[in-house]
Amino acid sequence: MAKGPFPWGVLRKPLYVQARFSYLHMKYLFFSWLAVFVGSWIVYVEYSTYTELCRGHDCKNSICDKYRKGVIDGTACSSLCEKETLYLGKCFTAKPNSQVYSGNWGDLQGVIKCQMEEAPHYDLGGEMEPRKEAAPAAFNKPTKGTSVEKFREMIISHLKAKVGDQANLADLATQVLSFTDSNKDGHISLPEAHSTWALLQLNEFLLALVLQERDHTPKLLGFCGDLYMMEKVPYSPLYGISLPWIVELWIPAGLRRSMEQWFTPSWPHKAKIAIGLLELVEDIFHGTYGSFLMCDVRTTTFGYNERHDFKVVDARYIIPEATFQERIRQQRCDVDEDCLYGTNCLTSCDLTKHRCTPEVTRPNLAKVCDTLKNYILRGAPSDLSDELEKQLYACMALKGSAEQMEIEHSLILNNLKTLLWKKISHTKDS
Repeated sequence: MAKGPFPWGVLRKPLYVQARFSYLHMKYLFFSWLAVFVGSWIVYVEYSTYTELCRGHDCKNSICDKYRKGVIDGTACSSLCEKETLYLGKCFTAKPNSQVYSGNWGDLQGVIKCQMEEAPHYDLGGEMEPRKEAAPAAFNKPTKGTSVEKFREMIISHLKAKVGDQANLADLATQVLSFTDSNKDGHISLPEAHSTWALLQLNEFLLALVLQERDHTPKLLGFCGDLYMMEKVPYSPLYGISLPWIVELWIPAGLRRSMEQWFTPSWPHKAKIAIGLLELVEDIFHGTYGSFLMCDVRTTTFGYNERHDFKVVDARYIIPEATFQERIRQQRCDVDEDCLYGTNCLTSCDLTKHRCTPEVTRPNLAKVCDTLKNYILRGAPSDLSDELEKQLYACMALKGSAEQMEIEHSLILNNLKTLLWKKISHTKDS
């Protein structure tokens, strides 16, 4: 039987190759489409988040409108609204109500913060900052005709409500009045008083005022209304790296913990930074103007400068203990977790009244030692590490408020500072 002109073996090979090519082609098209879809979705989500969070332009327009109408005044108003030598840079906002941007003011670099909330309200699940009233009532205190002496009384009364009845509130009020005279002409105008009163409602501003003689808090560079610019902290967070969430999904927890320490300074520099953080705890415990609670001790809250001096990056959650206790008492609860403010200030729930008790379960020092443990133990000298670890665990075990165990609190704090300082005091790093 004669063979046909096209053998089957010859036909089968091209058909197989053609089918395989078609399959690969479809697979390539599918994954290409999937990549484009996922990429577009990520871009959309990021853009939507950015436009929702970053409203610095609105904030500036609102502030400058009030400045031009003569409602507010301050050291930064002219530069922000007229000369335009103060401008907002990169957006770092995490919550729409509190705008945070990098700022440039001539040769100065800093961080600009602007408040965007509308109704006066306290929310223990969020920030314990009174939210701003809607314009034009946002800057309605003090009222027209208020004398400087009356304004001074308002300041003292407000400070007493914030930090408790301290003996030297009159001195602090004098400092506030000096600050209020932004153009240093010896007179306090109503717009200047409006700005200062708005700033006094903010925990961060109050802490900067109380600790202005210390180096822990960045310096206030200028203000206009309740928009203000703070000194830039070059290195933040204290340790750790920030990665896109989609990258975080693929990194094992063990590797992620190791990565946290990749870019930290040398151990002597870390010891100096840690001493600065411990000194902050000391300063705000029974300080000149009462005690403050640290309700967010995450690493993102802290940083340091080129000389490795410790700095507070975000002080919104460092609040007067008197304010905290007054507000937390009013919080209804069913379990202890209902009595949490920030990330670290937890009290217990009184189930007989379904109200939160005023005393925190852990003092500032114990929470700070939690944050410092991995940071300061990694790379510690071998002749120090065992004793340092022992002291840190004793510190982390502290319970109750600092007042309830004042002697033990002070002893552990001093032991830690002494241990670290002895190791670096003879080196250039100190």
